[in-house]
Amino acid sequence: MNARAPLYQARYGSPDAPTPTAGSPVIDHLLAHRSVRAYLPDPVSDDTLTAIMAAAQSAASSSNLHAWSVVAVRDPARKARLAELAGDQEHIRQAPVLLVWLADLARLHDVATRVGESAAALDYLEMFEVGVIDAALAAQNAVTAAESLGLGTVYIGAMRNRPEDVAAELQLPPRVVAVFGLCVGTPDPRHPAAVKPRPPQSVVLHQETYSLPAQQPGLAEYDSAMSTFYASQGMKVRGTWSHHSAKRIRDADSLSGRDRLVEALRKLGFGLR
Repeated sequence: MNARAPLYQARYGSPDAPTPTAGSPVIDHLLAHRSVRAYLPDPVSDDTLTAIMAAAQSAASSSNLHAWSVVAVRDPARKARLAELAGDQEHIRQAPVLLVWLADLARLHDVATRVGESAAALDYLEMFEVGVIDAALAAQNAVTAAESLGLGTVYIGAMRNRPEDVAAELQLPPRVVAVFGLCVGTPDPRHPAAVKPRPPQSVVLHQETYSLPAQQPGLAEYDSAMSTFYASQGMKVRGTWSHHSAKRIRDADSLSGRDRLVEALRKLGFGLR
């Protein structure tokens, strides 16, 4: 049996998951990713953060614009306030550092002003998307780097629940918004995190053209795998992954305040034309 088979079996939640012959230590590392929600109080040093940020800045950036920034939050009181704004998640308080990733068009506006150019294009949706994508690419590099150093991470999408309040807490200028947070710290071995299964590749990988019907067998497999995962983790999830996901998109209330994100973004200086 291929020595890497257990990694693929865990990642897809199936003993029959195909294991390619192609492989590398980097791929093995990525396959072992898990979200960590319990941390030891050990600090993340400035030296470690410098290495992580260098990895983040090594990600691709659209047109080399670098339309993102990050705020590192270590102060317990500020983390507690941000935790309250992000659905009262205890691991935000517990993690030694919270990295808040920003779509940042303020720097580009400032650059244009300093060199005497107009910055009218910043008011278009495309530029907001550039900031979000740049931040996401950089953050994923940061996650990979942090995990390579023995640290754990978990993304905090709920940083978008109350964007104006988060902006006020972090003193963000116009044209800057928090798109997600990232807890970083040493995982607590008393609460080990599990590898959460992903859908079979037949669900997400299309050859030449896109097909919804072709995904159905894979989605059925994934419902089964996730039901097993929910039970193994003692998670109180009713029904399958399909039922759980459908409830998350049922109506505006299921968005936890993010249904007013366009309104919030405009208040924070994004034109979104």
